[in-house]
Amino acid sequence: MDLKQYVTIVEDWPKPGIRFKDISTIMDNGEAYKYATDQIVEYAKTMDIDMIAGPEARGFIIGCPVAYAMGIGFAPVRKEGKLPREVIRAEYDLEYGTNVLTMHRDSIKPGQRVLIVDDLLATGGTVEATIKMIEEMGGIVAGCAFLIELSYLHGRDKLKGYDIRTLIEY
Repeated sequence: MDLKQYVTIVEDWPKPGIRFKDISTIMDNGEAYKYATDQIVEYAKTMDIDMIAGPEARGFIIGCPVAYAMGIGFAPVRKEGKLPREVIRAEYDLEYGTNVLTMHRDSIKPGQRVLIVDDLLATGGTVEATIKMIEEMGGIVAGCAFLIELSYLHGRDKLKGYDIRTLIEY
């Protein structure tokens, strides 16, 4: 299936000059959403994964059905102040400033093999911060899976040494 035909390009959103890749038109098509999820599940099955981790909010949308299909857990990666128990945190750079992501300190056990799942690989900052936290907890990042990669932003450069699977490339 050509998933690219299910992505809607929204011009000038969220600001002029941006061509936003809207995945809600994959999600609202049951066949396309199932296909995308199944593709990531098949990738994960080759890696002996123990846990899925996904950044909010679209990492939840993609990662949770993968975890469910595999019968394994899901560890949410959230913005600061959103998780109720003890957390670890990782700060990362944005175009103008910084952002902070957190995970529950006990969400990944030492030695667990983790697949990070998100909708988009752009500059790589979010996934790089997620990797840092997983490894700080003693987890092993077995790979990273994304619906879309914006290869012109060179996000893979921050992920050297990690296995990456993307379903759509721009």
